[in-house]
Amino acid sequence: MADTLKIKLSIANRVYPLTITPSQEEGLRAAAKKIETMITQFEQSYSVRDKQDVLAMCALQFASQVEQKALDKDHVTEHVHDKLNTLNDMLDSHLSL
Repeated sequence: MADTLKIKLSIANRVYPLTITPSQEEGLRAAAKKIETMITQFEQSYSVRDKQDVLAMCALQFASQVEQKALDKDHVTEHVHDKLNTLNDMLDSHLSL
């Protein structure tokens, strides 16, 4: 793997060595920073000290965001599909005259 980087990310006071492609570095570093920020917020807001609990809360938060985006995308897709069908019906009625 000639086109890889070895980086270390720190999450919840642990260091994780990773071998990645250069195109992944920015995203992974941004994700690690978001996780660290979220950990700090959970620890301050809920007085949670157990890192396992805080990491589980972070995982739940991120997973729920992904799921909500998927639901929102499905809703938008369905709405666009309905609008296109309506437009298609209008075009059909005008072309059949």
